Amino acid sequence: MRLNTELCEKLGIDFPIIQAGMAGGPTTVDLVTNVSNAGGLGTLGAAYMKPEEMRTAIRKIKERTTKPFAVNLFCTNWQDHYEGVEESQKVLNPIREKLGLKYMDQQVMTNNFFDKQFEVLLEEKVPVLSTAFGVLPRDKMAAAKKQGITVTTMITTVREAQLAENEGADIIIAQGSDAGGHRGTFEIEKDTLGAAIGTFSLVPQVVDAVSVPVVAAGGIMDSRGIVAALALGAQAVQMGTAFLTTIESGAHPVYKQALINSTEESTVITKVFSGRPARGINNAFIQAYQDAKIPPADFPTQNTLTSDIRRAAAFQNNPDYMSLWAGQATRLLLNEITAENLIRKLVAGADRILSSK
Repeated sequence: MRLNTELCEKLGIDFPIIQAGMAGGPTTVDLVTNVSNAGGLGTLGAAYMKPEEMRTAIRKIKERTTKPFAVNLFCTNWQDHYEGVEESQKVLNPIREKLGLKYMDQQVMTNNFFDKQFEVLLEEKVPVLSTAFGVLPRDKMAAAKKQGITVTTMITTVREAQLAENEGADIIIAQGSDAGGHRGTFEIEKDTLGAAIGTFSLVPQVVDAVSVPVVAAGGIMDSRGIVAALALGAQAVQMGTAFLTTIESGAHPVYKQALINSTEESTVITKVFSGRPARGINNAFIQAYQDAKIPPADFPTQNTLTSDIRRAAAFQNNPDYMSLWAGQATRLLLNEITAENLIRKLVAGADRILSSK
């Protein structure tokens, strides 16, 4: 077994480490470029970015690295669904009062930038496109392939992996339920929280079911996790939470501190921030919905509905009402480390393990 896998050669990277495309701010230009320059694959989490903001970030990345990088988008229905909004506001408005915000009484409207974001990807000749929540539509898959863009698709079940391969995905990201942030499950049934298969149960089953390279994601925080994933047949790992506490991360300082203070028992999977299931540190915001026994509205409406609260909480340095996405292995986090040094430590540790066999 070797660290320089066939997938490394396919992607043009030195080490089998992909930094996850965490939307909402953590994946700064500095983080993406420093990961890529260190030999991994940096990823810009662009799902919530306006097209021109995304273009600017991509151009800055290209100015700072000649290495490959990825851009992550959400392949999902961005149409607002207003059922449940009125009930959800019964929980949100008292929180707004605590934070000194006005009640939100107007109808929310979510921007759908997906088509224009995709156009930017093509125009800027992004090397790798990673998707979550579903498969790239066929017309866009064909356009990406025509331009030579490598397409990765996040999945949470074998069935989703086979569908993604059939639709043209070049690489499968097998995301276990250990992962922080949004679950990549394609279709979320009402009152469910997506597939609940752990990373090291999911990966070998996906490897056996598809012919394209598989990347393991979810709860992988150190060299041992990398070697374990490779032993199960993955050709790389995707790591998100591990990069949140790096110096280049755009995560809020109180978010970083909450991560450092957390344990394997701190996180829950919840829909209350966005309307889609995501794993994060349990806090007062999540508890407010549990106490009220009121379900949130659907994605993307709930995400838009809660945005003023999350912004105000961040401004007030109040982690009780922020979305604190995190995986289940936070005891293994390294604090105040550069992305380059993190990758060096991961690679050196993996080399030691492999050479001792």
